[in-house]
Amino acid sequence: MDILTIVIIVFIVLETSNIFMLYFAPGTRKGNGMGVFNAYENSKEYPEIHSLVKYLINWVAGTKLIFIMLLIVIIITGSTMTKVYSIIAMIISILSFYWRLYPAIKKLDKADQITPRGYSKTLGIMIACFIALFAMALILYFLIFRK
Repeated sequence: MDILTIVIIVFIVLETSNIFMLYFAPGTRKGNGMGVFNAYENSKEYPEIHSLVKYLINWVAGTKLIFIMLLIVIIITGSTMTKVYSIIAMIISILSFYWRLYPAIKKLDKADQITPRGYSKTLGIMIACFIALFAMALILYFLIFRK
């Protein structure tokens, strides 16, 4: 098993755990559950808003599931170059977190709407680690493992 496949599998395992949290325990504060947002609990007081929140949570989980299933197909059937391009695509798509999502969660964190406080920084570091892991896998592949 090559370094590219290993890194993709690690990502699949981590994201699959997040998918399970979103589908089966969306209010948890573990596994990037929605419970970190104080507004999640508050939305339960307004059924129409909570219905929208639940819909959006399931939409995110479903989108992640599509992404994961495509990665599984790439692992099973893809060539090494397909895996290289997949990792490049993951880096680019995950970088988009810093365009819209990170500024939004950072603003919520500063307004004390996130529990635990400082979670936005933790999430930002975690996402940066994913990107670094993918970049290191590409570097290792091209410098060491490429035949």
